[in-house]
Amino acid sequence: MSSFSSLFTRRKNKNRGRTSEKEIYDQEGIPKHYDRKLDRNLCSIQELFKQTTDYEEIHIKVGDLKGCVCYLGTTLNKSELNMQVLEPLREAFKQPETDAHRDLDYLREAFFPAVSYEYAETLHQLVWQMLNGYAVVMIDEHSKALALNIGGTDKRSISEPSTQTIIRGPKEGFIEDINTNIGLIRKKIKSPRLVFEDFRVGSDSNTKLSIGYMKGIVNEDILSEVKLRINKINASGILDTGNVEEFITDETFTFFPLIYNSERPDSISGNILEGKIAILLDGSPFVLIVPSVFTDFFQSTEDYYQPFFMTSFIRIIRYVSFMITLTFPSLYVAITTYHHELMPTPLLINIQSQREGVPFPAVIEILMMELTFEVLREAGVRMPRAVGQTLSIVGALVIGQAAVEAGLVSNVLVVIVAFSAIASFVSPIYNFSIAARLIRFILIIMAASLGLYGILLSLIVMVIHLVSLRTFGIPYLTPVAPFKLKDQSDVFVRVPIWGDRYRPSYLMTKAPVKNKDSSRPSSPDQNTGGKKEND
Repeated sequence: MSSFSSLFTRRKNKNRGRTSEKEIYDQEGIPKHYDRKLDRNLCSIQELFKQTTDYEEIHIKVGDLKGCVCYLGTTLNKSELNMQVLEPLREAFKQPETDAHRDLDYLREAFFPAVSYEYAETLHQLVWQMLNGYAVVMIDEHSKALALNIGGTDKRSISEPSTQTIIRGPKEGFIEDINTNIGLIRKKIKSPRLVFEDFRVGSDSNTKLSIGYMKGIVNEDILSEVKLRINKINASGILDTGNVEEFITDETFTFFPLIYNSERPDSISGNILEGKIAILLDGSPFVLIVPSVFTDFFQSTEDYYQPFFMTSFIRIIRYVSFMITLTFPSLYVAITTYHHELMPTPLLINIQSQREGVPFPAVIEILMMELTFEVLREAGVRMPRAVGQTLSIVGALVIGQAAVEAGLVSNVLVVIVAFSAIASFVSPIYNFSIAARLIRFILIIMAASLGLYGILLSLIVMVIHLVSLRTFGIPYLTPVAPFKLKDQSDVFVRVPIWGDRYRPSYLMTKAPVKNKDSSRPSSPDQNTGGKKEND
């Protein structure tokens, strides 16, 4: 394990550390001290929120003492506020006063026994709780306030993921509420060893971030590195896990994604059980998984719900499609420009006859079509759904046919561009297909300059770059380079689930055995009617 630790080069003395919740609002000039006089506390809070329209306060009486309920109306459910807070407080006012009414603990136990709560002993804590959707009950002559968590505003219901199509498997996806997302993971993994730790990121947004992992399985060195990098995030606002990804990734100057993301709870749960770490952010339906290697982006959770023969075939198709997306257009440029001898004579004559009236060289011709297709693809994504898909299909057909008839491009080129574009959609992870789309343009330019030698040189540079990448200290091409025989059962092909006994060895988990007593199923003995002879 010590040798694995040496892969990490970041030092803890560079850690800026997390901002304490008690110190978040120091720069706003809020007094830390919570005064026993209600009016003084209200003056401080009103001064802070005087320009916001959603700050509200309701004055109450508890016995002969003045009180006030303060909250931000846009962060909580007002009907629940009335039912869980205001109604019990009205009952408290009706009851005869006793010395117990001056005890905040008694009031909470008597009138709010089923409501989640926290105490605010400083104004810093009080403001923080209001911003997180709590209703804060302040009573005169008390040294602390009671913050009640009555539930937030309406949120999007759980629905099918929009970026990862599901044929077989659970059809529920993450939403923008982090507590709901954690609940979806716990629904899959009912184990006390599943741990979630909270952080706050963004000096102004103060967004809640949680990391989830299996205690007793996860590699502690990787876990420490994840916490260290999260603590070092220094930005005014973190609004999506994409922002977090750029801060914690090992290398930003690369086309390839180094961190896996998913909207599917079953995908995240499966990775956590493998010994990886999930990163969830409040306000984002996408959850990150670290560490992630190159082969993870060719796998889908749905692979484990289909027969393993079919899954293995589909995985091979994905790898082949990736190479087609990368090299197909550039091979056309190289062969038609420099290497005519590689094509059969009838095919060469056919292609050259189609290009007879085309005024542009092959590289200009294919760059025009590739850029046109990228514009159509982006327009289809950004336009309203009702017309976006229609625009992409009809636009490609109309523009492609018009370009051929106008003599700007050849028929065979339209086929090549369309096939390579379709192959890019085979990848289960969208941001991985983006890397192939970008590298494709580099290969086209190199093919126009040096022919097949340029393509080969570019691919060698790409492989060298991939070998040099690290993801939380782990080589990005693991378990292919360095080659790990034990991990090959779930890379290019998938063995049956009962034969997949071990977690990935490159994670160096505390519990490397995943399925200890799994074995191949067998049919019952026909001669004994399905019963064992010794029974």
